Amino acid sequence: MTPDRFEDHAWKDIVPEDLLKIYEPYKRETTVGPNPALLLIDLYNLAYQGGAKPPLELQDSYPSSCGIYAHNAIAPTKRLIAAARAAGIPIFYCFGDTAPQSAPRRVGATHRKGVKRDPSDFEIYHEFAPKPGDILIPKQRASIFAGTPLVSHLNILGVNSVIVCGESTSGCVRASCVDAYSTGLHVSLVEECCFDRHEMIHKMNLFDLHHKYADVMAVDEVVGHLTSMAGARNAAE
Repeated sequence: MTPDRFEDHAWKDIVPEDLLKIYEPYKRETTVGPNPALLLIDLYNLAYQGGAKPPLELQDSYPSSCGIYAHNAIAPTKRLIAAARAAGIPIFYCFGDTAPQSAPRRVGATHRKGVKRDPSDFEIYHEFAPKPGDILIPKQRASIFAGTPLVSHLNILGVNSVIVCGESTSGCVRASCVDAYSTGLHVSLVEECCFDRHEMIHKMNLFDLHHKYADVMAVDEVVGHLTSMAGARNAAE
């Protein structure tokens, strides 16, 4: 996207003009970087529990569900994954490591009140079932990079940039984007393919990541880029 449309994103209805003025120096062209991989952050059952309802309505029964926001992101995320497969780029899934020996007692990944979990909560949601060749990364912390072999995989595959989507925008997606940037990777964050439990939190974190650590891009832009990659790949074969 060109610099004149740099702020043409989901946060337009909540970010005041004075804040946009402060952040003007960050304006730039946004792109998908070279030799990309797709990072699918925490697309597991827990986020979709209770169906396509407002998270506030689900809070008592499914306190970790992103409800309607998770379900709204299913179709664009499936489209993104299909484009990544056609382009032949590496695809990484991550999910919570529930093995009892993986974390010491009384050490939690967040400071949220403890909620009992079933290991099946952290299985990849059926709409996004991995395929042979995809790489699954169990993790104990928010970021897909923290304490995992991801960087080794990326180095071996010659990856120089990442396309990121998943949940939650303010949590594991944000942590993964910051760590990717800190590792020296170009980060493209797909706006319609990430989500949170509240739109305000989602939009403000998109805004902040866009101006500091990632290029927030529309799914149409990213899929268009991947489709061009697929065309070039097919022509070379």
